[in-house]
Amino acid sequence: MRASERAYRKLRADITQWRLRPGAVLGEVDLSERLGISRTPVREAISRLVADGLAEPAGGRGFAVSHISEDDVRKLYDLRDVLDTRAAALAAEHVNAAQRANTAAGVSAATFTELAQSFADTAQKLSAEHTAHPGYYELIDQLDAAIDHAADNPYLTQAQASVRLRLARVRRLSTSNPDRLIAAANEHRAISEAIASGSPQLAIATTRVHLSNALKNALASKELTHQAEEKRHLSAAS
Repeated sequence: MRASERAYRKLRADITQWRLRPGAVLGEVDLSERLGISRTPVREAISRLVADGLAEPAGGRGFAVSHISEDDVRKLYDLRDVLDTRAAALAAEHVNAAQRANTAAGVSAATFTELAQSFADTAQKLSAEHTAHPGYYELIDQLDAAIDHAADNPYLTQAQASVRLRLARVRRLSTSNPDRLIAAANEHRAISEAIASGSPQLAIATTRVHLSNALKNALASKELTHQAEEKRHLSAAS
């Protein structure tokens, strides 16, 4: 793996998991020393982060981790509603078509039935432990991948990947709200069951319920409020 790719993946993970917080300066010299590589691959990695919307110019300081505003979150969820509901509907349509043709080639209702059960089990664990379960986000990634595969539209998948990456930090804010994690696990279970049933309308409805609740939780996050206050403070000082 190229040095620039390693740097990009490391920095992307640090940003989406809040190890690098919004506003943190991405200094080429410091990062090259920390990552043990030259400044050129670091520069390339930062350029990709800027394209992803995870980094932004920071005046004379070079680049920094981008801030998250409530307006950004609302607009991203507007787009996510369009993309995710369409993908869920397509996935359900293709599952239904496979069931009518009595074939499991390519698209299988069983995949989503198994995911629904996994989300139900996860919801029970989250309820019992009242803390983030280690495999919870990996399970969500599995559902995303299954929907992408079943929807069978590479252009839609590419557009979703961009939005998911920009919202990755926002999704992680739920870890501080165990009750929201439990509710979200049950919402993902409902989406999985809807797609397994082969009903596009139900897949759209359950996806839309989840996205609406996820947006409300994100906007109510103390971290998001703190970022808005910090950005206003920086604007006033400049």
